[in-house]
Amino acid sequence: MNRINVANIIAESKFNRFHFGLLAWCFFIILFDGYDLVVYGTAVPLLMEEWGLNTVEAGAIGSYGLFGMMFGAMIFGVLADRLGRKNVTAISLILFSLFTLLCGFATSATMFSIFRFIAGLGLGGIMPNVIALLTDYSPKKMRSMVVSIVLCGYSVGGMLAPILGIFVMPSLGWESIFWFAGVPLLFLPLMYKKLPESAVFLVRKGRKEELFKNLQKVNPNLSFNGNEEIETIQEDVSKVPVVGLFKEKRALSTLMFWIAFFSCLLMVYGLNTWLPKLMIEAGYGLNSSLGFLVTLQGGAIVGTIIIGRLCDKYGSKKMLVPMYASGAIALTLLGLGGNTFYIYVLVAIAGAATIGAQNIVQAYVSQYYPPYIRSTALGMASGIGRMGGMMGPILGGFLLSISLPIEMNFIVFAIPGVLASIALVIVGEKHSYIKSYNEQSIEKIKNKDTKLTEIIE
Repeated sequence: MNRINVANIIAESKFNRFHFGLLAWCFFIILFDGYDLVVYGTAVPLLMEEWGLNTVEAGAIGSYGLFGMMFGAMIFGVLADRLGRKNVTAISLILFSLFTLLCGFATSATMFSIFRFIAGLGLGGIMPNVIALLTDYSPKKMRSMVVSIVLCGYSVGGMLAPILGIFVMPSLGWESIFWFAGVPLLFLPLMYKKLPESAVFLVRKGRKEELFKNLQKVNPNLSFNGNEEIETIQEDVSKVPVVGLFKEKRALSTLMFWIAFFSCLLMVYGLNTWLPKLMIEAGYGLNSSLGFLVTLQGGAIVGTIIIGRLCDKYGSKKMLVPMYASGAIALTLLGLGGNTFYIYVLVAIAGAATIGAQNIVQAYVSQYYPPYIRSTALGMASGIGRMGGMMGPILGGFLLSISLPIEMNFIVFAIPGVLASIALVIVGEKHSYIKSYNEQSIEKIKNKDTKLTEIIE
């Protein structure tokens, strides 16, 4: 009986129309994920004025959505490994699109907060599952780059929110930018039809016909008669998969990833929520302040693409450590002020080293762990990270309420960048799944009696 290894077929495939379609749909989903996250920071100056909110109250409202994201990341990350990433992705998209849309109809801060929390559940579930699904089907040589491109959708959506706000809020009010968040619901039926289910999930559930159909799209030169024996993962996935994050000497690295996620998301959501308000306090107008938010996201796009490509060549860890450190330096210098062009450059660097770094570290985590706990690893790290994300808006609101000098506000937000850099230094690269995969592949290739399709996953 012919034996096939699913992971090896996908890893050695060439990028084709199937991969491009998957990339496009994942980019679309993450674009609106980014839009829905940044839209609150775009509207917060007007919300504070209309509802009479102080900075502490506005920061708390910003954290309610992140509180939902924390639970969403943990719950949906674990459920996806059992129920399927495609289904959980669709459920998450419905939650964040529908309830962000409803935020535009909120008549009070309380109603708005409830809608943001429920939307946050979906926002928390979408990222780890989209990244895991994309990683499942991407050629090994292009995984970091493909994931980095899709994660740029987050920043494109983050740019779209303030750009749309500049043009439509003066005439249609803050509500209008939340209504736009309902667009993905129109594309949901087509998206569900086009997205493949996770290969790992199909193997586990014994859905061979669907699996072979997807593998033929991955590599059109393949043909199957239905009698093939599928090599699969030997771990006992009936047990709680979270335990796997701490097995095979990965415990310390898991904790360090959690610290990095916590620290980076504190910076990301603190800046996304309060950068416009901070710049208004520094003397800039609303439109100019929203322009800095656009620049922050633009820097993230450039950083994600360039550093993502370098990660494929030199390794994610070697790129992320200095990236986090440069973000801390940029934020510190940003607080010291300067001419407008200089400020824009620093904001762009900060975007690359915070939002861009967060995009890349997710790709790193998706390759660090074996497939059977990939969604769980991303979900748990994202969930822990959301705790830092929750602190970001609250911390920013508190700092503004006590009227610290502007430079001190930025220095406080720079400190987590240092912590994230140190945490990544400690991560044990030699214990990663991708390194183990490469070493086993080399050993198998050296064995003349072993075919490439029999490489252990």
